[in-house]
Amino acid sequence: MTFVVTSNCSGCRFTDCVAVCPVDCFHGDQAMLYINPEVCIDCGACVPECPVDAIFDEGSVPEDLQIWLSINEERVRQLPVVNARETPLLSAEETARRLGFR
Repeated sequence: MTFVVTSNCSGCRFTDCVAVCPVDCFHGDQAMLYINPEVCIDCGACVPECPVDAIFDEGSVPEDLQIWLSINEERVRQLPVVNARETPLLSAEETARRLGFR
């Protein structure tokens, strides 16, 4: 099993999750992060670190977010690994508030 980053990450790109990942399975573009399912070891360390609840175990992804399983798998092939904490997007706090997390 693997974990998957979903739409709540878009517009935030908090990297707290990346800082605790023991296997460098996160990749990122300028809008959000993605998890490489071939590298993820299913440790779950990233889940409690995400301040906007964007990360799910693949077995518990809500039905309306299932598309993110294939999006993560496709996007990681084209994107660089992100393995260090970075500054969130300028829109991160506003996006988190809009999502009800601040």
